[in-house]
Amino acid sequence: MDDIVAKLRAWLTSPRGRKLSRYFLGSVICTGVSFGTLTLVYGVFRLWTQVPSTLFANLVATVPSYYLNRNWTWGRSGRGDLWREMLPFWVASIVGILASMAGAQGARDLSLDLHLHHLLSTVAVDGANVATYGVLWIAKYLFFNVLFRSDTTSAPTSPGRTEPAEQGGEVGELAELA
Repeated sequence: MDDIVAKLRAWLTSPRGRKLSRYFLGSVICTGVSFGTLTLVYGVFRLWTQVPSTLFANLVATVPSYYLNRNWTWGRSGRGDLWREMLPFWVASIVGILASMAGAQGARDLSLDLHLHHLLSTVAVDGANVATYGVLWIAKYLFFNVLFRSDTTSAPTSPGRTEPAEQGGEVGELAELA
């Protein structure tokens, strides 16, 4: 057991382990923002129906998601690169928002079919939102880090300069901003 704990501790202090931990924690924070916003605008204040409330909540959570991932997870600062950072982030975010809206529509239909009280409808919508993003988080990780895995040893990034590939501009790293 001590061996497992030591290996886990070593992995968590490695560059890849720190990056994945920060990515995970950033996702947890943004899920909390989305969940809290959705619960307030749909469940408490009843501002909109399920789908517009889900859209709003996820748009609100997208802002901290971008900054947490870019600055904290990937350690980037300054002006973002449109093609390598912003575009992949927003494409993945829009796909996530559309998927969560479909989940909200399913929760809405279920709520209507079962004549659920508003509280249970809120639970269904929140659950669909969290489940959708959970599945997408795993899918993005598998897609960008398994299918497009690159060598993590030093690789040239420009003439005369080398740095670890996992800190360079590889597809998986940039697309994981989302």
